[in-house]
Amino acid sequence: MGARAGTAALLAALAVCGAGSQVAALAVVYRDIDTRLLEDDLVGFVVEMEGARGIGDVEDYARCAAAQYTPIRGCGFARHVRTRAAQEAGVWRADAVYTVSPALPEGSQTIDAEVTVEDCAARGIPTV
Repeated sequence: MGARAGTAALLAALAVCGAGSQVAALAVVYRDIDTRLLEDDLVGFVVEMEGARGIGDVEDYARCAAAQYTPIRGCGFARHVRTRAAQEAGVWRADAVYTVSPALPEGSQTIDAEVTVEDCAARGIPTV
């Protein structure tokens, strides 16, 4: 199943540098989200973004996509399985896999979908 998130240019960070008060801005563009149902409880997400500060930003984008998608499968929780990320020509791409479940799964990398979606919205990270 595929889903796309519209391209959204967001102002991600402002930093004030030195005594001269130079301001630098990092413009973040959240590109497509491709969602793939791999098995009944296993879902893959491929996300792309520009302006990420590093791998953590693109991993967060994939996590937000997983959190929004989890209730679509009738579940409230997800567990991170793996993420592969790379940057090419200024575009970060992550291929992430999550399991989804109605009950809190075992493991240390679990997410409560409802709480995570709220956190993503507060941080300006789009979801599916």
